[in-house]
Amino acid sequence: MPELPEVETVRRGLTGALEGRLIESAEVRRPDLRWPLPDRLAERLAGQRVLALRRRSKYILADLSSGETLLIHLGMSGRILVQGRKIGDFHHEQPALSKHDHVVIEMAGGARVIFNDARRFGAMDLMPTDRAEDHWLLAGLGPEPLGNTFHEDYLVARMKGRNTPIKAALLDQRIVAGLGNIYVCEVLHRAGLSPRRKAGRIAAPRVAGLVPIIREVLAEAIAAGGSSLRDYRQADGELGYFQHAFRVYDREGESCPAPGCDGRIARIVQSGRSSFYCPSCQR
Repeated sequence: MPELPEVETVRRGLTGALEGRLIESAEVRRPDLRWPLPDRLAERLAGQRVLALRRRSKYILADLSSGETLLIHLGMSGRILVQGRKIGDFHHEQPALSKHDHVVIEMAGGARVIFNDARRFGAMDLMPTDRAEDHWLLAGLGPEPLGNTFHEDYLVARMKGRNTPIKAALLDQRIVAGLGNIYVCEVLHRAGLSPRRKAGRIAAPRVAGLVPIIREVLAEAIAAGGSSLRDYRQADGELGYFQHAFRVYDREGESCPAPGCDGRIARIVQSGRSSFYCPSCQR
């Protein structure tokens, strides 16, 4: 599933085609994705201007001039692609739609924005903008890891006394929003912490040290356009490249890249998810 860097990359790729622009029309080509689509979705989108394009955790939020916000979740296989964007006095030809192109939005100026989802694990919803943070998918989320409310004192306080492994604690969206399996594995390797360590038994300075590492890993991943493993693509259809910089994720049996470490990357399963780490240098 796309994590924060992938969703942020898509949001940035959509900004030029959507933000400040008018939606001329929309076509909803099926009644549901993971859940039923909002009533009259096409009608409620048509004629509205996109005032702002935001991200909250792993969700893209488009604030509309109608006072509603369109929530988009990519799920396991969802993609948002931009086609036909105007370049000078010319337009790209619009390709034929595929059977997995479920929502099609035509923008003033010639851009076509398509939500494509082969397995239909993604989602869309409409909600009042002034109550967006109360939406059931957003209400319980923790702070953004790149925002000012996520800081060393906050994380130390949230980890204190927790009996869960540090890997599970960092994946808990109520503690910090947007982190997923890939980037937590990478963070813990850089921090030299085993994913098995109980969160509440890690010394406060080491917990505090996770904050800049989390920000560093996310910033590098965003700069690389995210990680493309299976279905993920950027808004222009290009792959992300951060997977080429993985130190531990999906590298079971390979040599540890940490300087001076002669260990090999191992894989364990925690709560049904694969954790990749180096048993020699992650303690």
